[in-house]
Amino acid sequence: MNGAGLRLAAGFALGICLGAVCSFLLFREGLPAVAETSPAAEAVPSTAAELEAIKSKLPDQAHAMQDVGYHFSNLWFAGQRQAWDLANFYWLESRSHLQWAVRIIPVRKDNAGVEIRLVDILEAMENGPLKQLGEAIAAKDPTAFERAYRFSLENCYACHKASDKPFIRLQIPALPETSIITFDPAATWPR
Repeated sequence: MNGAGLRLAAGFALGICLGAVCSFLLFREGLPAVAETSPAAEAVPSTAAELEAIKSKLPDQAHAMQDVGYHFSNLWFAGQRQAWDLANFYWLESRSHLQWAVRIIPVRKDNAGVEIRLVDILEAMENGPLKQLGEAIAAKDPTAFERAYRFSLENCYACHKASDKPFIRLQIPALPETSIITFDPAATWPR
């Protein structure tokens, strides 16, 4: 078959297909009724239910704050031993988990129903005490580190009080949160 014959056959086949589709669309009265719902309309209830199911499985703010406590406690020991790389790691993890906690509950109501914007409190922490703590770590300054660490704890407690949780009192940790990590910056593996 030559090129003109192929074009003619393709055009004929296309015409048959278009005719079949048009016939189906125009003359489908005899077909059983099908509920005409959009896929988006069907997905809304199941999407909402799925979202609620996922939310119920996510950690709560207390869990995120427990992680903050873990990292911030270990930060103290890393700074005291002048393990500055490790201190920086725990400082970054503390900040990351504080951000996570605030993403979980960005606004909390106190006992009087007043909204406490945790986002704003965290921003002040990041631009004040936590920034000073990071600068002390970067400078490898043990005196500035201790001062900034204590200042951070004071500000953390101020947030607890503002959130009507004054019973969550903080202190300099007595023991590290983990015994598997050494805080000795000169340690080699295996120990």
